[in-house]
Amino acid sequence: MPRLPYGVEPVPDDLAPKYTGGRYISAPIGSARPGYYWVNTYALDSRPLYVLTSLTLHEAVPGHHLQIALTQELGDLPAFRRAAYLDAFGEGWGLYAEWLGLEAGMYEDPYSNFGRLTYEMWRACRLVVDTGLHAFGWTRQQAMDYLASNTALSLHEVRTEIDRYISWPGQALAYKMGELKIKELRRRAEEALGERFDVREFHDAVLANGTVPLDVLERQVDAYVDAKVNATP
Repeated sequence: MPRLPYGVEPVPDDLAPKYTGGRYISAPIGSARPGYYWVNTYALDSRPLYVLTSLTLHEAVPGHHLQIALTQELGDLPAFRRAAYLDAFGEGWGLYAEWLGLEAGMYEDPYSNFGRLTYEMWRACRLVVDTGLHAFGWTRQQAMDYLASNTALSLHEVRTEIDRYISWPGQALAYKMGELKIKELRRRAEEALGERFDVREFHDAVLANGTVPLDVLERQVDAYVDAKVNATP
């Protein structure tokens, strides 16, 4: 576990009207201040409570705070590696952390699990929206209509999210690519190790070298599995 704690704050007022529902803000490396999980309290009637469990798992622990704080504390890495962030890895870990909440028993009722499922639907639909906007010439209104018709997002969130995708091509796609790769590697490790599989060791292997490209992640997990297979029982 990282030594760095985290706090919870509202998104600053000047950013909140056009900001996402929440975000993790990391502390500067070597700083005495904690990281912060920002929650958007603007237009609260557009922000259902049922998504808060998924959002918190993604942005705080075991999601971005855990992953980023651990990376910052890897003293053997050069400074640029400790500060690096690749969306496919970092956001892939965030989506995996939401799913991990099922195993950890964090979705305590159908209400919060519905929130998780609505997030799953949102992440699937924005794969369509991003490619529609940037590869097939969709208009802003077309993208908004699609997201509003196929997700549980409020209309306010639909507008802010579509504007985000317009200004940041491909970022939404990176989430799902990373999540699928981490889940694939976990299945591979489970099949290879059987009863010797330890999910804590797998997570250590994923996070051991900080943020890395997905092909490097695959090599480091394969190396962990090979070492475990060849170790003396």
